[in-house]
Amino acid sequence: VQQRVNLSMLRLSNAIETETQLALAGHPGQIRLLEGYLSWRRCGEGKCMMTLGVTGSPAQCRTGLAEMRRVSRRFNGVYTGTALGKKWAEKRFTMPYLREALWQEGYAVDTLETATDWDNVDTLMNAMEQNLRQGLSVEQQPVHVFSHLSHVYSQGCSIYTTYVFPCADSYPATLARWQSLKTSTSALIVGNRGTISHQHGVGKDHAPWLAREKGPRAMAAITSLCREFDPQGLLNPGTLLMPEPGDTPVPTPHDQEEHH
Repeated sequence: VQQRVNLSMLRLSNAIETETQLALAGHPGQIRLLEGYLSWRRCGEGKCMMTLGVTGSPAQCRTGLAEMRRVSRRFNGVYTGTALGKKWAEKRFTMPYLREALWQEGYAVDTLETATDWDNVDTLMNAMEQNLRQGLSVEQQPVHVFSHLSHVYSQGCSIYTTYVFPCADSYPATLARWQSLKTSTSALIVGNRGTISHQHGVGKDHAPWLAREKGPRAMAAITSLCREFDPQGLLNPGTLLMPEPGDTPVPTPHDQEEHH
């Protein structure tokens, strides 16, 4: 990032995500060979996988890739070719299917996303992971947690954390586990210089923490803009801004059809 290498995509997995992704990447024998090669190259325990993309003309792509490899070598990075990147691209949309398979085996999976300044990335990511990992300790239930960094900018980057936990004996009890993990970690994010919105916006799940992150003046500005450009509250009401006491609910098209 500091060298302004012309990359169109960059994703840096932490050690646990790297281990998890390699376990899911292919045939165990092939992975053992890769692990042996990486160990020979002094890239063993605690290694982190970086996935990147270059876009442009063939000459631009060659230049971007060559610059990235030069930077990587300075920090003892090991270039493994394009096979792992192609495998990632092939399977990047399979998470919904994996989620269903996990659910059938008795596990639930969700993600938490935020963004923060570079000087706070390690601190916030470790705090999020520790909070999730210990989040069900009262019930003596483990939580598998891993993260990666993406959407990198000169100021900072996003933190994308995945957590997997055992389902409870009933849907309400499983929902309570999820709510506990989601609520405590969301509060931790906004209390430690993270944004609750990341690049995906806010939404109903995250709206309760927006005011704590933005503060009264920014919330007043956002509310003023919404009232000025959407005076009837037609644009996805109750999602970005929490309803104020005494507000009259705006009827949806479905409600209006029922009244006719």
